[in-house]
Parts: sequence; structure tokens; C-alpha cells
Amino acid sequence: MNHVKRLQESLVQANVPAILVSDITNVQWLTGFSGSSGYALVTGSDSRFVTDSRYTIQAAEEVTGLDVVTFASPVKLTEFISLQLRELNVRELAFERSVSYATWEDWVAAFADVKLTPAPDVIKPLRMVKTSEEVEKIKAACKLADGCLAHVQRMLQPGVSEYDIGLEIEFFFRRNGAEVGFAPIVASGENSARPHARASERKLQPGDFVTLDLGAKLDGYNSDMTRTFVIGKATDRHKEIYDQVLKAEVACCEGLVAGISGKEIDGKAREILDEKDLAKYFGHGLGHGLGRATHDPGGLSSRSEDIVSIGNVWTVEPGVYIEGFGGVRIEDDVLVTENGPEILTHYPKQLIEIS
Repeated sequence: MNHVKRLQESLVQANVPAILVSDITNVQWLTGFSGSSGYALVTGSDSRFVTDSRYTIQAAEEVTGLDVVTFASPVKLTEFISLQLRELNVRELAFERSVSYATWEDWVAAFADVKLTPAPDVIKPLRMVKTSEEVEKIKAACKLADGCLAHVQRMLQPGVSEYDIGLEIEFFFRRNGAEVGFAPIVASGENSARPHARASERKLQPGDFVTLDLGAKLDGYNSDMTRTFVIGKATDRHKEIYDQVLKAEVACCEGLVAGISGKEIDGKAREILDEKDLAKYFGHGLGHGLGRATHDPGGLSSRSEDIVSIGNVWTVEPGVYIEGFGGVRIEDDVLVTENGPEILTHYPKQLIEIS
């Protein structure tokens, strides 16, 4: 079943007559469109993809499961959507909660005969459970991330800058037909204590932790993996921190089974880190959903209300970040199956000392 039919079933179950999907990532997930401007108007029995004349040819090639309609200047977007609403006899329209107040005001004025209501959360649960086609695309992106790490590990030498390593990650993905899923994180020495450090001109030095967090976007779907290395000989402190993060990461990957809560699996990581008094240095959530977006719907954290289900793909990424010393993060992408968790990223996780 394609995504449009899945959404239509959810609309009927939720008693929602129609929805205007405007969040571009949701639109892309729903339709297969890869452009930057488009809307999906979906009722229980009809669906239309709306875009402007810049994308007429592209939409015809990419969009499946919906009728494609396009407009050109001087017609305005709101006028054209209003026409579609009249043709489909829509009198009540749900809108996504990501819609800005200014946009909502425009729609209220333009769709004068239509009642606008906030949409219930009908798309998130659909996006969280991946189809077999989506899983295969994520696996391909993960395989490319594995290859990228193998490619750039040779650059982890004293005197090489974080910036140059980051550029090589981007070049590798683009040379292999992908985009970067996000700006790669290359963080060495004290910078590795910053979970989202930006690559800088800092040069790698002996005794550094070096964290590489990277992901490919291939055929619309993402990977997201992290490995941490040591330049030169690891000290006992390096090893203690690394081994405890690895212990937490492995345990949480193995424990990611259907029925466990996002809060519970996050707590498991903190419990293991606390064995070495390290949980206080772990300030972010354990992981997030992965798919059409790098941060797909769903979260594994102390505040999460999500329950892990078969078909979910999650990142598992515990970390320890000690200001003035450095940090460690280890991250894998994990598919939840009937037979348990399947790890999709395969680059070695044991501590690698770069001699």
C-alpha cells in the first residue's frame, strides 16, 4: 500500500474530511517529490499534488499516487488551492500544526467557505513505521556511510584539520551520487566535548579524541552514524570513557525491541553510564527516528512518550562530553523487526587508536 492510501485510511479512522499537507518533508514522504515547493491535498477518496510551473515536468516524473495540478503567474498559490478545494467539495480542512500563524491568516482569508481545523497527529505514526521499500533505501544510505568512514579514516593523522576531513566526507558522498544528510561533525580534542561541534581549522594532535558524525541522503532517505577515534595511544581515561559509552550503546541496540518505551531505553543508557559516574556528562536524548529526514518522527529520551514498534528505524547514540578534556559518541542506525533489532550500520565500534 502506498503512503497516500495509508494516509487516507488514517483520515477516515480519525474522522478528518480532508488535510492540506504543507510541511515539505511530509509532502516528499507522501508523494516522492524531491523539489522544495509543493502541497498535498488529501481526502478520504481523492488526492491532489499542487505545485507551481517551475516543477511541472519534475512533478510529472516523480509524484505517484496523486493527481498533479500546477499553476503559473499571475495566479496565486492560495487562489489555486482554493479552486482545488471547491472542485473536491471540501468544506472542512485540517492543517498541520507546523503551519505558521501568518500562513494560517492567509488561508483563513483565501478559503472563506472552508472551516480550518488543526490536524490530529495522523502522519507521524505512518512515517515512523517504514515500508520495505523505505527500509531498503535507508540500508543503501547506511552502506554508503560505512564506506565513507572507511575512506576518511586514513586522514585521521596529526596535522590534518577538522575542516579538510569534513570536506572529504562531503566530496565522498557527492562522488557516490548522494547528498550530505547534514553538515558532518568533525570534532577533535577539546572540541569533541561539543556534541554538535562545527568543523574548524583546528589540526588533529596526539592524545585527541576525534568524533566523526556523518550521514548520506540517498534516493531521499538518510543514514546517521558516529564513531570516535583516538589519535596516538589511548590513556586509561580515554579507555574508561570509551568502553562505558560502548557498553551503553551495545546494550541499548540489543534492547531496542517492540514494546519498550523511548523513555525506558534512554534510561538504560544512563544507568550504564552511571556505573562510572558518567551519566552527568550525557545531556541529550539517546536517539531519534531516521528516514526521509535525518531527524524523522519519534524520539528516545527521558521525555519521550513513544513506544518502539516493528518497522521503526532509530538512531542509538549515547555520548559523554567532558569540557576541557573531550568527548565520545558512538551511533548506529537500528531497524526494529519481528526477530529483534537489526543494526544497519556496520563500521567497527571497538576503540581504534590511530598510530
